[in-house]
Amino acid sequence: MRLLSMLAGACLLLFPAALQAQTVWDMPTEYPQNAMPGVGLTAFTKYVAESSAGKLEIRPSFDAKAGIKSAGMLAAIAEGRVQAGDAFAGALEAEDPIFALPSLPFLVTSTADAKRLADIARPHLAAALQKKGLRLLYLTPWPPSGIWSKTPLTSPPDLAGLSIRTYDRTSTEVFLSVAAKAASISFADTMPKLVDGSINAVLSSGDGGAGRKLWEYLPCFSEITYSLPLSIASVNRAAYDGLSPDTRAAVDAASRQTESELWLALSTRLDENYQRMRQNGVTIDSNPEPLIVEALRTGAAAAQRAWCTRSGAVCAEILDAFKAGKP
Repeated sequence: MRLLSMLAGACLLLFPAALQAQTVWDMPTEYPQNAMPGVGLTAFTKYVAESSAGKLEIRPSFDAKAGIKSAGMLAAIAEGRVQAGDAFAGALEAEDPIFALPSLPFLVTSTADAKRLADIARPHLAAALQKKGLRLLYLTPWPPSGIWSKTPLTSPPDLAGLSIRTYDRTSTEVFLSVAAKAASISFADTMPKLVDGSINAVLSSGDGGAGRKLWEYLPCFSEITYSLPLSIASVNRAAYDGLSPDTRAAVDAASRQTESELWLALSTRLDENYQRMRQNGVTIDSNPEPLIVEALRTGAAAAQRAWCTRSGAVCAEILDAFKAGKP
C-alpha cells in the first residue's frame, strides 16, 4: 500500500494536468472552417484551451457535420444536444425578430457601420438569447453579401430570371419583390441545390462562397453590398454557470479576444476573398448597374418596414440610435 501511495504521489507530480477534471463543449457551425464562423470557432477553441489551462476543451465541428443548421442551433444548445454553437443571425428570426437586424438590407455599407450596429444591437441580442437559456459568447462579422449567378446581371429584368438562395425572411421578401424566385436555404443545403439545378443564384458573401467553391457553378459575382451580416456564437447558460469562476473568466477572455480578431480580420478579408475568387475564374462586378441596385433597394425599404412591424418598439430604438451616429 505504501508503494502504491508513493507511485500515486509521483504521478501527481509528473502529470498534474492529466488528473485535472476536464469539461468538453461540443460547438458546431454549418459553415466551412475557412469561412468567418469557422475562423472564429478555431480561434475560440485555441484561446479557451490556453486561458483555461486545459480545464475546458472546445470541440468544434464545421459544415453542419453535427447535423445542426443555423435555424435549429439555439434549440440544440438549449436542449443540451450541444453545449455551444455558431449560427447565422438572420436564420434565427423565428426565435426572435431581433436576430434579423444585422442582415437588414442596405442598412450598413462599411465595416465601421457594421461594427457600430453590432455594438448597439449586442445587449438586445444577448437579452433574446438569455430568454432561451443561452449566453452570448461573441459576434462573428461577415464581409458584404452579393449575388452569385451563372451569367452577369446587366439590367433589372435579369433579376426575374434568378432562382436564388436567400438567407433569411427579409432577403427572401426583397428578391420576391423584384420577381425572382427566392427561398431561404441554409448554407449547408445550398450546394446540392446548385448541383441539381433547382437554384441558379446565391445571396452570399465572397467569404462563405469561397469556402464552398461556389465558383464551380456560379462564375459571376455582383458586388451589391446587400448587407454585412453577423453570426452569433452562444452557449447553454447552465453549462456556462457550471464552470468554476476562473474558467468562466477564461471563457469571457477568449470570447473578447476572438471577436476582436474577427473584426480586425474583416478589414483585409474582402480583398483576400476577391483575389481567391478571381484566381478561380470568377468575374466580379464591382460597379453593378444602378437600376438593379435601385430595384433591390425599393424592395428592401418595404422589407425593413415589415421587420419594424414584427420587432415593435426595439426597431425605432435601435435604428434611431444607429442613424444618429452616422457621420
